[in-house]
Amino acid sequence: MRKALLAVLVAAAACGSNSQPSLCDQDPVPVECNAVCDPGGGQPICPTGYHCTPSGHCDAECTAGGTECGAGRHCTPDGRCIDDGQCVGLECQVANCAAMSMPPTTLTGTVYAPNGTLPLYGIDVYIPNAALPALEEGAVCDRCNATLPGAPLVHTQTDETGAFRLENVPAGANIPLVISSGKWRRELTITNIPQCTTTALPATDTRLPKNASEGHMPKIAISTGSADALECLVRKLGIDDAEMGTSGGAQRIHLFADAGSGGGQGANSFQGGFPGGSGAFANSTSLWGTVDSLKNYDIVILSCEGGQHPETKPQAAMDALKAYADLGGRVFLSHWHNVWIEGSTQGGGNQAPAVWSGANGIATWNNNNTTFSTPPDTIDETNNPKGPSFADWMVNVGGSTVRTQIEIGANTGKNTCQAVDNAKAERWVFWNNGGQQFPQMFQFTTPNEMAAEQRCGKVVFSDMHVSGDSDSSPGTPFPGDCAASALTPQEKALAFMFFDIASCVGPPIGKAVPAADAPLASTLE
Repeated sequence: MRKALLAVLVAAAACGSNSQPSLCDQDPVPVECNAVCDPGGGQPICPTGYHCTPSGHCDAECTAGGTECGAGRHCTPDGRCIDDGQCVGLECQVANCAAMSMPPTTLTGTVYAPNGTLPLYGIDVYIPNAALPALEEGAVCDRCNATLPGAPLVHTQTDETGAFRLENVPAGANIPLVISSGKWRRELTITNIPQCTTTALPATDTRLPKNASEGHMPKIAISTGSADALECLVRKLGIDDAEMGTSGGAQRIHLFADAGSGGGQGANSFQGGFPGGSGAFANSTSLWGTVDSLKNYDIVILSCEGGQHPETKPQAAMDALKAYADLGGRVFLSHWHNVWIEGSTQGGGNQAPAVWSGANGIATWNNNNTTFSTPPDTIDETNNPKGPSFADWMVNVGGSTVRTQIEIGANTGKNTCQAVDNAKAERWVFWNNGGQQFPQMFQFTTPNEMAAEQRCGKVVFSDMHVSGDSDSSPGTPFPGDCAASALTPQEKALAFMFFDIASCVGPPIGKAVPAADAPLASTLE
């Protein structure tokens, strides 16, 4: 027994200590390095850069796409180096249909908003080959990386019709599928996928979750307003009423009301018997007053209050909103909430962040009271990388009868923004009036003063309103303030932004994720 232990310790010493690896840094790893560790975490241990397998062998740790494994080897999802030609997990169930002169095993479908009727663009759809990590709650720095969580085996993004097509997927029983965008995530298990055929998934399976029991939803705070009702848009998109409450509730959507004396208050309570929250909404000042309260939420949406109302937005709140966005928060500002970007023009002296405002800021403002219905808004295909896809999507969902044109509801078009610095923000929509293009919707990433690859959050400003429907009544207890009509063209445009704002910051993930162009040989041949 002592001889055996001595042999193990000698081998461990030959391989180096945890802090001073030596022989085990060679490729291939020396034989003696493959039997010197305790999988329970005790002694002997593997040197740095190696992990202990359940059988007590040291193996090199690696990262997907890395070069640690050397020529002729590749990295598994759990960080192990194996020989090329070997497969792991669901890779082993990918049939080589081409060798059988058959089409690839394929999954198709269309991803919808939670309402099951509005198809969505740019949603990630993939087969994971490893367990998915839990999503962290609240504002986090979510930059687009080369890969998605769960070691995607095959991956795509939905097109401008909301459709997706995954080829060379694993065949067999109980195959996992992930549909996600930021912290929207639905995980499915497909009962059976026949090999070398196409399986079409039903729409009931491929919509984003409408409640927490169907998947993960971002946590969203919405402040209501007397001049707009963005809480109604969220409800039209299919979120369950039971998921709509107020601060402190277990629901994923929390409603707040600005109870300032200036008359900017919209709906401030729930109707009796509402399935979600009850009673009065929490005060919006408790939401935007500190970064600690804001950072509990993934997305913060502020509905137009009919004025800037600086009396409820002290300097501490102005600073907190920027700090929240810089952490990775997502902010959607409607009309007079331009105060957060520009600073107060209606008294109070509240200063917006210097890098957002002023002569060298994100945008310039006129703050006039122009309200319009014509001419229609125009989608900007030049200053927004997603502009062409946005324009195509709007046609496909019936939001535009003429490509790039968005019809404006009665008296719901506003003109607060004069121009956008296209080097600092993406102009998504503009209103062409008298030969001048007034921005109607734009987006920028934060911290804006940092290089693009170091930014974490997003801020969207919109002069487009959704409360122009004749049966919308901001101020009435929720959901009585909401129109019962179908989504308007403006609402569809804002819906595109609503789901896009949740996505990661940077180029689309899908552009960097390798596709399974050459399926591995498997026992299914």
